[in-house]
Amino acid sequence: MPVFHLMLVALIQGITEFLPVSSSGHLILLPSLTGMEDQGQVIDVAVHVGTLFAVVLYFWADVREALAGTGRLLRGRVDTPGAKLALCLAIATVPVILAGLGMKLTGLDDALRSVTVIAWSMLVFGLVLWWADRTGKDHKQAADWTPWEALKLGLWQAVALIPGTSRSGITITGARRMGYNRSDAARIAMLMSIPTILASGTLLGLEVATTANAAAARDGAIAAAMAFVAALGALWLMMRLLRSVSFTPYVVYRILFGVILLFIAYS
Repeated sequence: MPVFHLMLVALIQGITEFLPVSSSGHLILLPSLTGMEDQGQVIDVAVHVGTLFAVVLYFWADVREALAGTGRLLRGRVDTPGAKLALCLAIATVPVILAGLGMKLTGLDDALRSVTVIAWSMLVFGLVLWWADRTGKDHKQAADWTPWEALKLGLWQAVALIPGTSRSGITITGARRMGYNRSDAARIAMLMSIPTILASGTLLGLEVATTANAAAARDGAIAAAMAFVAALGALWLMMRLLRSVSFTPYVVYRILFGVILLFIAYS
């Protein structure tokens, strides 16, 4: 695959995976709107791996705490912040895994991969994010996260299986409605992405393990590296901006992009 194509896919995935603008929607649209060849599952796995490493590195302190607490959780003890975090992340991941398997087995995941669906998802869930951000309170921090809230956020996250919704966007929306401040809502959403990306990447990886070759592995390594850099930069910028800026700029982008896609879909 040409390096330019790999770079384009990696940048789209890396930048949009953690911003509330839908990475899957942009990747689905890339071949549809440009006429480029679909990047294929090997590259999909690679860019997911790249973004996974980026979010783990950026939130390493939280990840290390959750890993340390996992051992205690497996022994049935939820008596440390790390064990509580590990429990919440596990609970929050279950709904999206079950919903994803159900959509894959029924073929609904392929049926929803259309410009029209992405356009309406961009618009509708962008407005929902704006509403939640405007009306949400700021009285909770990430340390207040409970298993019950994790389950509810997991259900919000499952909605992101609709292309164009944005996994980070919909979980941030749910967290803002629960009263978490912008930075901690984003922090929870990013931490939730780790087991979710790991699960989806593992599933995709198993599907392509028997078809990958040396050329595909080389392309994948290039794409993963570029996606890692792009995702790390996007994470740093978003978390920094959230100290003083709301989610409105992302909502404006979603609305404008959604309107353009609707024009393309219905013209």
